[in-house]
Amino acid sequence: MSGKKQPIYDASECMLALIDYQDGVLDLIFEQDRRIIELNARYLAKFAQAIGIPVVLSTVGVEMGVNGPTISTIRKELPDVEEIDRSQMNAWEDAAFVDAVKATGRKKVVMAGIVTSVCLTFPAIDAMADGYQVAFVADAVGDATKEIHDTSVLRLVQAGAAPVTTIALMAEWFRDWKSPLAEAARELWVPYKEEWAAYKRDPQFAEPKGLV
Repeated sequence: MSGKKQPIYDASECMLALIDYQDGVLDLIFEQDRRIIELNARYLAKFAQAIGIPVVLSTVGVEMGVNGPTISTIRKELPDVEEIDRSQMNAWEDAAFVDAVKATGRKKVVMAGIVTSVCLTFPAIDAMADGYQVAFVADAVGDATKEIHDTSVLRLVQAGAAPVTTIALMAEWFRDWKSPLAEAARELWVPYKEEWAAYKRDPQFAEPKGLV
């Protein structure tokens, strides 16, 4: 892991990439509560939109007919963001995706993607190799098992990506309750925490299944 320190992720320097939040991909997660993953990704999108952080949204396999589009709850928060559909597992191997990231002019990339081991890890590592600083939102992503998710988090951290969580990232983006950016946090934190608490009180997990 690089010894270079990563400074605070200032909102003015960041963009947000949301990768493969599709029903067919969410269906691969069994040992984490999918509702909380969706909740965190949705509020990240909502907060980024509210404070002017550019968002890149990508899907896999829609044009090929094997997956549906981004789930409607996240899509609703990003009405003006065009989905970039790919055939590649690694979004960083898709020219349109990379061009969209470059077009934001931001060098700090906050990534969230499912599943953790593929849709998040591959582009995060490649983005860092191309000179971007990458943070990933650990509680907005998931994988088939916690073991796979946790192992992928270790790989990401070893490669130099910074792990963050949804609420901590939102706080990092506004940082001062007197900041104009804090108003959006005041509006979002109460409904977010209410939904989060309800899910935590009554967790739900899907039954593992094969592909046939």
